[in-house]
Amino acid sequence: MIAAPAALITTVQGKFPAVTPRPSADLPALNVPAGEAQAILAHLRDEHGYDFLTDLTAIDWSPAVSPRFTVVWHLYSSTRHLWVRVASACLDDANPAMATSTGLWGNANWHEREVFDLFGIQFPGHPDLRRIMMWDGYPYHPLRKDFPLAGKPTEFADPEIAAELQSRVTPAPMAGGPFVATPGQSLGEAEPRAKDEAWNEKSPKPDA
Repeated sequence: MIAAPAALITTVQGKFPAVTPRPSADLPALNVPAGEAQAILAHLRDEHGYDFLTDLTAIDWSPAVSPRFTVVWHLYSSTRHLWVRVASACLDDANPAMATSTGLWGNANWHEREVFDLFGIQFPGHPDLRRIMMWDGYPYHPLRKDFPLAGKPTEFADPEIAAELQSRVTPAPMAGGPFVATPGQSLGEAEPRAKDEAWNEKSPKPDA
């Protein structure tokens, strides 16, 4: 039976009693146990028409919080035009992992690679889990809460470049750097693209 959005959580709970409502201001949302996450996702796809994985991401709450990491899926029904959010906490804070969704949606492949790269969450069963943005061998995960905004110094990925330059990759400058506002400055002023205000008609648009 396909449930209406308001009844979706109750209907899913009838089959998976451990599911709980997740606070949400925009769409139905569920918290699900990690061990049942893939079965629940398959149920939403096969029984409720959520056939499209639009997004898969993660949350790092804080090194001081446990469970620290939560994986989040956003699903869409292309026939009913409805959304649902599904969230599941990783059981291990030191070595976070969540079973892969690539068997349910092919596009989970790149989503999971990005989450692995930037959060360090493993996806057992993924066919090719490797970094997708940072280079192989990069020792950090830039979207973790304990990773500084400016970055960390590290070795160059290419040993020939490292040998030639005799230096390391250095963090971005904090003071006055792009996307970093100094005290009393708005982030819009620090963002380079904000200098051209042609889009809001405050200054003449440049020639096409």
